[in-house]
Amino acid sequence: MTVSIDALKPGDRARISGLAPGDRGYRQRLLAMGLTPGVEFAVRRRAPLGDPIEISVRNFTLTLRKNEAAILVLERV
Repeated sequence: MTVSIDALKPGDRARISGLAPGDRGYRQRLLAMGLTPGVEFAVRRRAPLGDPIEISVRNFTLTLRKNEAAILVLERV
């Protein structure tokens, strides 16, 4: 079952199942940051208004804006 980044709360875990079509340059940046299909991550925290979102992936912390993270196709773990 796919889920959007908006539906995840701090402490939730998800797996990246792919990337949606979109800005090719930004897709390449996400892949370069280690957000590749099959990778699991945990939501660490959200800003008070919900944007940005801090995730823990591959032993480091990454902060993404919701509209940028919307390109990720996710499934809840």
